[in-house]
Amino acid sequence: VQLQAFGGGLVQAGGSLGLSCVIPRSIFNRNTMAWYRQAPGKQREWVASLYSEGATDYAVGMKGRYTISGDNAKNTLYLQMNGLKPEDTALYLCHVRTWSSNYWGQGTQVTVSS
Repeated sequence: VQLQAFGGGLVQAGGSLGLSCVIPRSIFNRNTMAWYRQAPGKQREWVASLYSEGATDYAVGMKGRYTISGDNAKNTLYLQMNGLKPEDTALYLCHVRTWSSNYWGQGTQVTVSS
């Protein structure tokens, strides 16, 4: 099972980026899908989740700036990030948790310049 994340890049503080993660249809939307991020020298941290019933949840500091969503037709998970700050610089990874396994994408780098 392979998750493919893309959409990262270099953006100035205050700017926006949209990330995408293509997830195999066999596990899309029937499980909890999420975004995590990992900055250099720091632990991986949870960013946001999209639950199978459609509910969403966000880490403190990201609610109101980030929006997680999914497109069933494209089996793609999205993360729209607005009002980016230099401290948002990290490798962003998509994740799917099923009843038996955890699946990770390879990550896409987001760099926010001040």
